[in-house]
Amino acid sequence: MLRLATPDHQRFSQANSFNASFGGGEANVAVSLANFGLQTEFVTSLPKNDLGQAVLMELKKYGVGTNYINYGGERLGIYFLETGSVSRPSKVIYDRAHSSIAEIKKGMINWDDVFKDASWFHWTGITPAISEGAALVCKEVVEVAKKKGITVSCDLNFRKNLWKWGKTASEVMPDLVKSCDIILGNEEDAEKVFGIKPDETDISSGHIRASKYKSVCLKLKKQFPGAKKIIITLRGSINADHNTWSGVLYNGENFLEAPEYQITHIVDRVGGGDSFMAGIIYGILNYPGDDEKTLNFAVAASCLKHTIPGDFNLVSVPEVEQLMKGDGSGRVMR
Repeated sequence: MLRLATPDHQRFSQANSFNASFGGGEANVAVSLANFGLQTEFVTSLPKNDLGQAVLMELKKYGVGTNYINYGGERLGIYFLETGSVSRPSKVIYDRAHSSIAEIKKGMINWDDVFKDASWFHWTGITPAISEGAALVCKEVVEVAKKKGITVSCDLNFRKNLWKWGKTASEVMPDLVKSCDIILGNEEDAEKVFGIKPDETDISSGHIRASKYKSVCLKLKKQFPGAKKIIITLRGSINADHNTWSGVLYNGENFLEAPEYQITHIVDRVGGGDSFMAGIIYGILNYPGDDEKTLNFAVAASCLKHTIPGDFNLVSVPEVEQLMKGDGSGRVMR
């Protein structure tokens, strides 16, 4: 998507200009993983015009592969961002109707070609929310990946402002998620999509008790027994500039809790969950059998994302591992 953000915390009604950049759930994950040194391919549909070309250039700039992109449709999806401050929350307005990805159809992408050298496929709940066609393509690709023995991960990513095409997330998502090996959601996704919520938890209180989310993980595991790992990101909102940040992971045997970070001067929280997902994927691939280190890497990586403007998490593995060791001083590195 094209991201158009108001400058300097301005409201939409004040802005005479917008800061333009690119982003989107799956693209954010791909850029993070490429930045961590992994080979990635981003599969989507783009218009064959200058904006589509600009997207390709941006992805290639960060080392993301673009070999399997479909070209069609007339426009690139847009989202407008008004960045909040203190007690005023951020706002997002989507303009994605009739975009190239909204008009994608089954059969447009040759998934056998896409998966010939692949070991992992990731998708988010944003894509099936865009249109019926996008939802059907999600089902198509998840089924192909599963048949080929490819690990499938999903970020539930519920976006109420996108589910407008006739079916709800609760009607569509279960059939897609049942084929996933790794399921990620934030503290509200499981409730909004599957009606699963913890007891006695208030995310607006500024502190979230990680232990309360064990029941959520157990219920998700019961509904999706094929899932190998279920992960929940935990964001406590003290205000728009100060959040607590942590996460939990359930692997069918152990329930793990990550350290909690105090993010006191948020630069940009958009893409925080995507950077967390990228951290999980990197950890599973590079710390085999060590779910605790994987979870801690993901939380630290996404904590650092909050310091970077734009959707993309542009940090290195050594920077993440340094924070994992407890060095969050921000001292100049020479």
